[in-house]
Amino acid sequence: MNPSPHERSAADFLPEQLSLRNLREAAADCRGCDLYKDATQTVFGEGRARAKVMLVGEQPGDVEDKDGRPFVGPAGKLLRKALQEAGIAERDVYLTNAVKHFKFVWRGKRRIHAKPKRIEVRACTPWLEAEIRQVRPNLVAALGATAAQALMGPSFRLTKQRGQLMSSGIAPRIVATVHPSSILRAPDEETRHEVMASFIHDLKIIAKEMGA
Repeated sequence: MNPSPHERSAADFLPEQLSLRNLREAAADCRGCDLYKDATQTVFGEGRARAKVMLVGEQPGDVEDKDGRPFVGPAGKLLRKALQEAGIAERDVYLTNAVKHFKFVWRGKRRIHAKPKRIEVRACTPWLEAEIRQVRPNLVAALGATAAQALMGPSFRLTKQRGQLMSSGIAPRIVATVHPSSILRAPDEETRHEVMASFIHDLKIIAKEMGA
């Protein structure tokens, strides 16, 4: 009998020998929730072990789903620009997402991002926990509310706790900020400039806390 969605988890697919390479290979066959059915592929984290900071987004987007790498779409390009302005070197960064498959809805011929359900985030959390154990970053930075709640629980509120150094059972040192995609959604150029400046300010806090 197949387990119900409430019983399924990525924990059933973790390899016996934990390493980033083994985790990436095992995640390619993950069936811990139903998101794999429509996604092109698993998009696992990318970066070196012992990176100083792990940046955790919500999930891969359309470009990432097709390419198989995290943060290579428009939001990723904006993130890299902001990291450079904040003085954070890419070699010190491990990039990943709380959910490893792209969840979307069709709008005409376009695939539009859909927020993952809490049960889907929980099902995928074992991958994130394993990545943190292998990378052992000085700091984990959550990009957006979904990532922050995956790390610190559903009671976390980004509007109240943004930029604060926090901890949880998953990681001892966590700072949360917005996801760069929120900057792309700004209604006009002036607002976009303001939210980008605030994002870079948060990244400078992250740079200080990660020991950059």
